[in-house]
Amino acid sequence: MSFDAVAQQPKLLYLLQGVAAFAAVVSLILLALHRGPVRRRAAALILLAPALLLLTIGLLLPGLRTLALSFTGTGGDTWVGLDNYVWMITDHRALVALRNTLVWVVLVPAASTAVGLLYAAAVARSRFRTFALSLVLMPMAISFVGAGVVWKFVYAYRPAEAGQIGLLNRLVVVFGGEPRQWLVESPWNVLFLIVAMVWTQAGFAAVLLTAAIRAVPPELTEAALLDGASPGQVLRRITLPSIRPTLLVVLLAQAIGTFKAFDIVRTMTGGQFDTGVLAHAMYDQAFRYGETGRGAALAVLLFLLVTPFVAHQLRARRRAG
Repeated sequence: MSFDAVAQQPKLLYLLQGVAAFAAVVSLILLALHRGPVRRRAAALILLAPALLLLTIGLLLPGLRTLALSFTGTGGDTWVGLDNYVWMITDHRALVALRNTLVWVVLVPAASTAVGLLYAAAVARSRFRTFALSLVLMPMAISFVGAGVVWKFVYAYRPAEAGQIGLLNRLVVVFGGEPRQWLVESPWNVLFLIVAMVWTQAGFAAVLLTAAIRAVPPELTEAALLDGASPGQVLRRITLPSIRPTLLVVLLAQAIGTFKAFDIVRTMTGGQFDTGVLAHAMYDQAFRYGETGRGAALAVLLFLLVTPFVAHQLRARRRAG
């Protein structure tokens, strides 16, 4: 397929305008800095001005626009006040999405960190540490959509008289059980979706925690072992207190990422069978059902829920600094 310069002209024009604007901003910054002596705060403000402008255009203004839309009805042109927020706390599907989101935020970070910690404790002092970590990191190379497709095949269901293509149902049949529709049966289907998320995120926790465990002075663990402590006691009483800051960072990062869970739910169940989460409900309301106001209200709620985690992480980084 040949490149049509005429058809692409508007896009090329936008690109040239962006490059020209960027060059103009850089030129103004250099001119302001080299024109004469500039105070340190003024220089910092000048250098930060482009980033602040982009944050304002790309984050602050859309956020305020979303907040305003949350008080409007279908199409975003009719003022409805707090009706969308009342709908969120009275509608069954919205409440199910909120419940599932809270379950995800509790279980995914805890399970991912626990699996990563056990794996890190097992391989941290091993000669094959690099190879072992590369194995657990492989799922992270797959997108959440890809992970959803993989685990959808794992949970695939066929009638008992048909050959099973799903790994889990195949194992059930081999051991004499009856195949089940794992992604249909509520509330257990939510847990099966969480397994897919944990599978993709445990590698992240394992890598960070392995580095933290290796930073613990080996003299401490050796002395504890010589005093008769078991490996479990060493892990609980020496390793865990020593890596507590890294452990908190991993938990917070996992929790913040879990609030955005969308791809796995969309790929595996489409939010059906009471498996929806807030991010998926927001998408459905805004883009599938055309309820712009309700989608914006769900976005505001999601922002309010994630804000305490982000604030705590920022405070932890400042204290560490």
